Amino acid sequence: MPPPTDHSSAGDPTRTLELLWRAPGARPAQRGPRQGLTVDMVVDAAITLADVEGLEALTMRRVAQALGAGAMSLYTYVPGKAELLDLMLDTVFGRMPRPELAGLPWRARLEAVARDNLALLEAHPWVTVVSATRPPLGPGLLAKYEHELRAFEGLGLDDVEMDDALAYLLGFVHASARSAADARASRQDGAMTDEQWWAVSAPLLARVFDPVRYPTAMRVGAAAGQAHNAAFNPAHAYEFGLQRVLDGLGVLIDHRHETP
Repeated sequence: MPPPTDHSSAGDPTRTLELLWRAPGARPAQRGPRQGLTVDMVVDAAITLADVEGLEALTMRRVAQALGAGAMSLYTYVPGKAELLDLMLDTVFGRMPRPELAGLPWRARLEAVARDNLALLEAHPWVTVVSATRPPLGPGLLAKYEHELRAFEGLGLDDVEMDDALAYLLGFVHASARSAADARASRQDGAMTDEQWWAVSAPLLARVFDPVRYPTAMRVGAAAGQAHNAAFNPAHAYEFGLQRVLDGLGVLIDHRHETP
């Protein structure tokens, strides 16, 4: 998957915030013959388009076509693609489930946060290719942030550490989702399955691979390949990595409890 080329919060800040919060004045007076659209309808059409065809297919013209409207009419509702992208992100964030986490052990709380974010990124892969160093500060994002921070309450972390720990956890999930998407794209774009690729490659590898020179790679690679039936298993990588992330956060949490 290519590196992020789209950035959140790249549009006009004032117009974006007005639209995110549906503030008075967020949408100019409608002009032209078509009066039947809303900002939510435009955003939903854009999300569906990006889900099906990827973010590279997202243009104001394509969204207008999906709505049966003229391209210029969309600018009555959303100033441009940059603002539309922020609305899309905030909308999918706002629709995420927020199960009750109180009473669960801290690892179970963080596992739930990670699982819900992974599900979001699998349902909307385009989110993984948007750089959100300046996140869209809408109600969906803030509700998500509030819910996820509460998973870290009562663990002895200060406020900055809570934010850092959440960013660390979500960074892992984001990277895992991108790796899984890459693996899916490779399978879809390739002429062979993983098993077929290995079957074709195995005879050549047997001729050129020197087990004396690379004994550790030979042993470990064979064991991993047999265990996962592939060179890379995204589901296994996620589960293994998540537990290591939680182990690392556990060290910090334990240290805070031990510190007088």
